[in-house]
Amino acid sequence: MKLTEIFKKKKSVPRANPVTETDVKSPSASATGQQQTTAQTFLNKNGDQKPTPVVSRAGLDEEDLDILAKQGSTKPEIVDPNKAVADGMTVLDVVAPKTFEIDFDYIKINGVYFRTLFVSGYPRFVSPGWLEQIINFDSSLDISFYVYPVEVKGVLEDLRHKIAEMEAEIATDLERGRIVNATTQAKLDDAQLLQEELVKGSEHFYEFAFYITIPAQDLEDLNDITKQVQATLGSLLVSAQAATLDMENGFYSTLPFAADRLSITRNMDTTSLSTTFPLTSAELSSDSGVLYGINPLNESFVIFDRFSMENSNMAIFATSGAGKSYFVKLESLRSLMLGTEVIIIDPEAEYKDLCAAVGGQYITFSYSSLSKINPFDLSQIYEEGENQLGLKVLSLHALFKVIMGALNPMQEALLDHALVETYRAKGITQDPATQKKEPPLMEDLYKILVGMETEPALDLAARIEKFVKGSFIGIFDQQTNVEINNPFTVFSVREVQDALRPIAMFIILEFIWTKVKRDLKKRLLVVDEAWHMMRYPDSAQFMWSIVKRARKYYLGLTTITQDVEDFLTQDIGKAIVTNSAIRLLLKQSPAAIDRVAEVFYLSQGEKQLLLGANIGEGIFFAGNHHVPIYIVSSPEEHKLISTKPADVIRKQQEEALAKKEKEKIDAAPVLQTNKTVASPDFAKNASVVAISTPVNIGIATTAPPDIFDKKVDLTQKSPADVQKTIANKQ
Repeated sequence: MKLTEIFKKKKSVPRANPVTETDVKSPSASATGQQQTTAQTFLNKNGDQKPTPVVSRAGLDEEDLDILAKQGSTKPEIVDPNKAVADGMTVLDVVAPKTFEIDFDYIKINGVYFRTLFVSGYPRFVSPGWLEQIINFDSSLDISFYVYPVEVKGVLEDLRHKIAEMEAEIATDLERGRIVNATTQAKLDDAQLLQEELVKGSEHFYEFAFYITIPAQDLEDLNDITKQVQATLGSLLVSAQAATLDMENGFYSTLPFAADRLSITRNMDTTSLSTTFPLTSAELSSDSGVLYGINPLNESFVIFDRFSMENSNMAIFATSGAGKSYFVKLESLRSLMLGTEVIIIDPEAEYKDLCAAVGGQYITFSYSSLSKINPFDLSQIYEEGENQLGLKVLSLHALFKVIMGALNPMQEALLDHALVETYRAKGITQDPATQKKEPPLMEDLYKILVGMETEPALDLAARIEKFVKGSFIGIFDQQTNVEINNPFTVFSVREVQDALRPIAMFIILEFIWTKVKRDLKKRLLVVDEAWHMMRYPDSAQFMWSIVKRARKYYLGLTTITQDVEDFLTQDIGKAIVTNSAIRLLLKQSPAAIDRVAEVFYLSQGEKQLLLGANIGEGIFFAGNHHVPIYIVSSPEEHKLISTKPADVIRKQQEEALAKKEKEKIDAAPVLQTNKTVASPDFAKNASVVAISTPVNIGIATTAPPDIFDKKVDLTQKSPADVQKTIANKQ
């Protein structure tokens, strides 16, 4: 009879009480009288025992079972669970494993080995987080804790009897002149302390069970991992034993069924139980976002989407060379691949190679640069009915305070009047329709101030004269001719003098902010060396205003600085940190660590971590959570973003070598095929190879000699004759 016929016969039998796999009592179940579900063992063709779970055998006679055994049947492959249930299989049959084998010290399910350990001994003293080595073990483990509250009344009664016994033992030893047993004395002290805490209600009593199931692909790996786990626990003075001859119950106890079938417990109070809290290391890993690095505590990925926070701003603080720009380049590159537009203000031209590699737009500002931004420009994108003039005048007030220095109230009023008159001279008023006209230049403001012919006005004109006629001419006195039309844009101010960098960064930042407000899109704005903006109160205030409002325009602002002390001593600097949901602290200097610890509420251990951190190591903050991190990159990413001198020199050498190789290839002879007519003895129209070089090489037109015309002497010769022949040829 075929297997399919047997299954059809089984299907025709009505089931009042459907069963699962063959119900057989395990050795442990025989002792307790409980029914346990195991796999029936059949003999395969070689006569070996082969555990083979099959479908429910209700309705099958012994003849059918014999046929199943002889053919070595296993559970049929189930493609559609719904169809299998409709064909007569129970739900348990459908979800049951294909093979299930129980040995005395392991279980094998579908070719995977499992072994369960139970903890039988604990140390007298433990510290919080003592399970960290097991929780973060470098292999997959299934760990289960069972906590059973115990009624205090019964515990106090047991403690009273136990304390009386130990006191009687100590009193007897003293009466007989013996030395008191130190172990008994220690137990008595612990029992009395526990009794006191239970009576006060500050402690409660529990029974605690701790089980570990180890999976492995083969028996050898299972034994190795078991030894490693036991050794790790042994280093903590914790002893663990395998649930020998009771592996089924041990395995079941670590499944998510909340069923403790081993019931091997240890008495614990509340304080002791709290030290077993398993979440000893934090993780910041989400389903989407950018890979920022790896958590060294448990080797988990730090994957985060900054736009999922209450705001998407980031602040980065570190000493020089700690990896700030490296981190930002990695985030920018990976965010770009996820569709985020990236805009960078680069004071040191560190992003030039990366920009070129991704096909970005690199805009340089200097005296001779063709790229210009007019600080008087109202907007690059106009909307009907919107008044830009009032907002622009307020922004120009902040800019000219940075350019001119401190102004008294009369000078501020005079500057405000001059700005309005400058726009009016170009026909631009409060009427939105006039605001589409060409905006004025700084030279126009200079002329308005000079034309007032008052001492305060002339003083203001003198302060901006160097931008119009002096040494700084040609930077901020021309119409805007740049546009952000690339998903990766870098504004470089490396060629601008240090004194002008805050002004240039202010103008560029205000230009970018205008673009961001008009065109809503997911963007990252990176301000490297942000301490330049913090040198002046007005530029710092403008940056703070962007930090506050960036969330409304789908913008994530990243501020980077190495002058932590100067940045955090200002109230605006601390406000920027407070309004940045994501913070990154890399290596810190001893001079600044106390200030950093005060602002970020660091523990003593975290302070030491930042002081001793290597390049690319630090602490990553996301909202109320923070984890240690070390930054990782692929070799391809590292070549693009590294600005380490050794890496730059190596890259230049590789490029020079590649250039030389290319030149050699270009200068190599080119093989050309020419058709020539050879002698009649040679093949007609044979191809003769000519070399295209300046050297004149004669090409033979006669046929090559025929080697078969020569007579060959095949007689055997002595070694002396051979040597003589060689000498004659030489």
